[in-house]
Amino acid sequence: MLLLSREQILSIFTMRDAIEADKKAFVLHTEGRAKVPLRINLDTEDKSGQCMFMPAYVGGLNMAGIKIVSFFPGNAAKSIPVVPATVALIDGTTGLVTAIVEGTTLTQLRTAAIAGAATELLSNPDSKIAALFGTGGQASAQLEALMTVRSLKEVRIFDVDPERVRKFVMSNQSLADRFGTTLVEAKNSDQAVDGADVITTVTTSSKPVFDGNRIKPGCHINGIGSYTPAMREIPADILQRAGRIFVDNREAVLAEAGDFIIPMGEGIFSPDKIAGELGELILGRVTGRTSADEITVMKTVGFATLDVVTAAAIVEKARAAGVGTEVAL
Repeated sequence: MLLLSREQILSIFTMRDAIEADKKAFVLHTEGRAKVPLRINLDTEDKSGQCMFMPAYVGGLNMAGIKIVSFFPGNAAKSIPVVPATVALIDGTTGLVTAIVEGTTLTQLRTAAIAGAATELLSNPDSKIAALFGTGGQASAQLEALMTVRSLKEVRIFDVDPERVRKFVMSNQSLADRFGTTLVEAKNSDQAVDGADVITTVTTSSKPVFDGNRIKPGCHINGIGSYTPAMREIPADILQRAGRIFVDNREAVLAEAGDFIIPMGEGIFSPDKIAGELGELILGRVTGRTSADEITVMKTVGFATLDVVTAAAIVEKARAAGVGTEVAL
């Protein structure tokens, strides 16, 4: 059984690798080759944290896996990950666990790669200005994904805590310099989105994080952070303005995403407005952006196929490079 740490993963697996792994996972999901139960969410007794279990079997790879991921906001004060995770891969021939992968890094990569893939598929190719909402553990990878797929001149960073924005810009300046991108500390959400070509939200907000009326024609929006019926980042009016709306997994999004569930309950959004899944778009079964002025939206809550396919790709590259620790239980 191969054990892989964060440092070992990052030494052999790039954001481009993660984007391609996600695209493969989207296709396998759309082709019906993956079995993915809805995520199991368990709250702690005092409601201070949540433990989640995400299993999947992926045909084509003949592998199963499970991600154990938690959300403990209090961890930030302890300087440990707020969303710790571990992924176990299971051989579909023997049922043996063949690898255990540090899941926090894997989650950061595969989740950011969802936005990267969607931005590559749906945003205008000449996009130059992006906005990133949220500066938590996901944010650096989300920034890298945006810069990987588009030649961005400027990325505006906004968070409800200006000090977190300042620290984020300082710690990610060298990453942005590699791509020739300027990071801007946005003073408010309006400054972040005005004129932006691409917007990614990666927060745990319970209310929309920007004014939909300020979004310019042709903007592409990635809704990443909210993953429960009570969480909501995307305003309903932008869902009404959008020409094309996509999801990663229709069943999961309609069961878990407050961005859609809340406006559906208010009678101002219908699932019929969803153009398709990203896998359907990649396979050419549905049409993507139809004009330069069209607003496009992609909403994800994540699903375990992404974790299994990404973990398998990481393990394959690690074994080829002789990276990781082999152990016998």
